[in-house]
Amino acid sequence: MSKVKTSFFCQSCGSQHTKWQGQCNACKQWNTLTEEIIEKADKKDWKTDTKTPRTATPIKVNEILTTAESRMDTRDSELNRVLGGGIVPGALMLLGGEPGIGKSTLLLQIAMLVNCKVLYVSGEESQKQIKLRADRMNSASEECFVLSETRTQNIFAQIEKLAPELIIIDSVQTLHTDYIDSSPGSISQIKECTAEFIRFAKETHVPVFLVGHITKDGQIAGPKILEHMVDVVLQFEGDRNHMYRILRTQKNRFGATSEIGIYEMQSKGLRPVVNPSELLISEKDQNLSGHAIAATIEGVRPLMIEVQALVSSAVYGTPQRTSTGFNTKRLNMLLAVLEKRAGFALGAKDVFINITGGISIEDPAIDLAVISAILSSHHDIEISQNYCFAAEVGLSGEIRPIPKAEQRIQEASKLGFDTIIISKFTKISDTNQTIKIVRLGKIEELITYLFG
Repeated sequence: MSKVKTSFFCQSCGSQHTKWQGQCNACKQWNTLTEEIIEKADKKDWKTDTKTPRTATPIKVNEILTTAESRMDTRDSELNRVLGGGIVPGALMLLGGEPGIGKSTLLLQIAMLVNCKVLYVSGEESQKQIKLRADRMNSASEECFVLSETRTQNIFAQIEKLAPELIIIDSVQTLHTDYIDSSPGSISQIKECTAEFIRFAKETHVPVFLVGHITKDGQIAGPKILEHMVDVVLQFEGDRNHMYRILRTQKNRFGATSEIGIYEMQSKGLRPVVNPSELLISEKDQNLSGHAIAATIEGVRPLMIEVQALVSSAVYGTPQRTSTGFNTKRLNMLLAVLEKRAGFALGAKDVFINITGGISIEDPAIDLAVISAILSSHHDIEISQNYCFAAEVGLSGEIRPIPKAEQRIQEASKLGFDTIIISKFTKISDTNQTIKIVRLGKIEELITYLFG
């Protein structure tokens, strides 16, 4: 029997040290090093029985077969979109998100919808609790099996008996293996348990979903190498006070990382939102000042969102600059441009910006809509509900072009807008548009066009 090996790991960044010290050399945090047992004797493979290890041989790159493998349909249009068309056989996917955001609900829905044998392994809930959630969602499946277990050796033993085609682990922080003697959730346990499932997925071509907890900084808990080990990293975002959830791809070895999926949280579970633009634009009985519609793009998906602005006299000496869903520093820049280039004295005004729907937008193409909403609230003159905006604003007050303008115009036309305001430098190949396109070069022209 070999000697037990220990090492010191930083609980903040996951870096390994040979001895204890007060400060981590990698992240410079103090008192974060803890000793963990990293290896025990007689380490075996993920299988229960021992077999002769296979020896890999090099192959010429021209001789490697590139037959396209068929993806597994999840029966969820938004998840299929984010994954690039479905689940790739043998892929290891990591889903992270805040507590209560709906990670377990989403994966349980997938387990009920997908047309194959699924093993749902939960280390946080009992089988009865999972059954209660499934009843609440009015979901039932003859091919979904539930296992409450945290020891990986027991999980693999049940996998060999059941032979599932899809495995869901909720969550990786609760797993522990006999080959590591540290507690569940420690860095060495997370790395070793993930490595076991990687070996299993690549050898059997069975896809595996892992649920990962996040830290208070919004990062997936555990070592950063965890995100490097897996094939796909998904982030489930949203405000628990709002109904919408956004599924983003941070890493995808089998597709693009620019796709997003939008869900609506309901009492019966998560509902995929096929056309989010209609939901993100609020219904109003009459035109109100301080409202403007922006044509933005999240990933490769065009969205129409509503920007709300309120400009009022500052009660205290220092005016407030508050934004929800929009970068506050960029708001300060746009206010400075308005004051310098357009002559609006906003230095004594409180300015509030809100993106409806509880989502956050970082696309600079909504600059023109933000400025229009601010000017509308400042003059107390409403902007027509049939107008939308898609342009970036520079420091000199110029209206700059933005990419993928044709997709934004098509989305605006599809939703019934009759006028879109863009930069005059925007190049559009298709001129046969059913929507009126207004091209402007400076914000002074915008003020003249909207308010005369």
